[in-house]
Amino acid sequence: MKIETKCLHEGYHPKNGEPRVLPIYQSTTYTYDSTEHIGKLFDLSAEGYFYSRIANPTVCAVEDKIASLEGGVGALCTTSGQAASFISLINILQAGDHFISVSKIYGGTINLFSVTLKRLGIECTFVDPDTPADNIQKQFKPNTKAVFGETIANPAISVFDIEKFAEIAHKNQVPLIVDNTFATPILCRPFEFGADIVIHSTSKYMDGHAIQIGGVIVDSGNFDWTNGKFPEFTEPDDSYHGVVYTKNYGNAAYINKARLQMMRDLGACPSAHAAFLLNLGLETLAVRMEKHCANAEKVAQYLSSSSEIEFVNYPTLKGDQYFDLAKKYLPLGCSGVISFSIKGGRETAVKFMDGLKLASNLVHVADIRTCVLHPASSTHRQLTDEQLGAAGITPGLIRFSVGLENIEDILEDLDQALAQV
Repeated sequence: MKIETKCLHEGYHPKNGEPRVLPIYQSTTYTYDSTEHIGKLFDLSAEGYFYSRIANPTVCAVEDKIASLEGGVGALCTTSGQAASFISLINILQAGDHFISVSKIYGGTINLFSVTLKRLGIECTFVDPDTPADNIQKQFKPNTKAVFGETIANPAISVFDIEKFAEIAHKNQVPLIVDNTFATPILCRPFEFGADIVIHSTSKYMDGHAIQIGGVIVDSGNFDWTNGKFPEFTEPDDSYHGVVYTKNYGNAAYINKARLQMMRDLGACPSAHAAFLLNLGLETLAVRMEKHCANAEKVAQYLSSSSEIEFVNYPTLKGDQYFDLAKKYLPLGCSGVISFSIKGGRETAVKFMDGLKLASNLVHVADIRTCVLHPASSTHRQLTDEQLGAAGITPGLIRFSVGLENIEDILEDLDQALAQV
């Protein structure tokens, strides 16, 4: 099936006489005829559900759909994108370990890496994503266990060179983890360029309607966890009957360890109803992304022609720093999110945003409705000036998430707001 068809038909496959639409299995637990069968479930020698923290039929159907969309061997849904980021790393890192992340990523992720993981004894080194490979190589240490980046950075709207970082990561025998939230698998599938793990904040385009928070981790099945750097995959897990993940699950070892060990202990599991709503969003993802990209392209062109605008970050614009990378990794479009800076700095940016009538001023992005945000005073407020600069954020930078409204209405709203400044 092509990806548009997968959005509708993958994950849930009704049998004869069963509901056409994915059912909501709103239950925490499941009954069995014998204690022996339940014991086999816990021994992982029988298939089935025993507790919804580990797995739920509705959630699993959505996980299977997302894994199919990304081209992975399995997926694990979480309660938020932050939980997905955390579990994707803590599944392979422990106190004393180190990993590398590009600096142009979401502000909440920067805080997670530089503050919270640091408190757990895990060190992160941030690198400029545009720096030469030789400079990045110098940041590796004997205890480096992963590399992390975002396909389209929030809010810098820079494009991550997946193949460059995959080559560096694999040279050092560590996996590349890519946050593919803005691109979605409709616009880019990082596994095709060498990424090993993909995560999403499903709260954004996958959901699309600003209904519920969620996240997901997808395993490519391509990384060799038996290379000697990850004994937790090749040695018995004493917390789970001595299971050896690479032996029991082969190339799906990573995602099964994340489920059976991390989700068991951390409990960041979504509800069946949340997964049901996410599935509704996934069914229309392909058609929505096409419209988001088309509208954003026109907004970017409009803004780049305005004398009130200092610069516009949108990779499809000729002259944009990431134009060539966008052609390579995002040939169908660069999502509906644009960042731009108004002349006059923070005060002018705030005045412009307050003058918008159609666009909503709120802490969200990648919604069907146009919304706007000032990152320096909201999502990235906790960062230092140095960190803001490294993330590509100026005082006057505005993140503009283009929705599915008629493009003439969006442009008219921008026009009247710019006239006020």
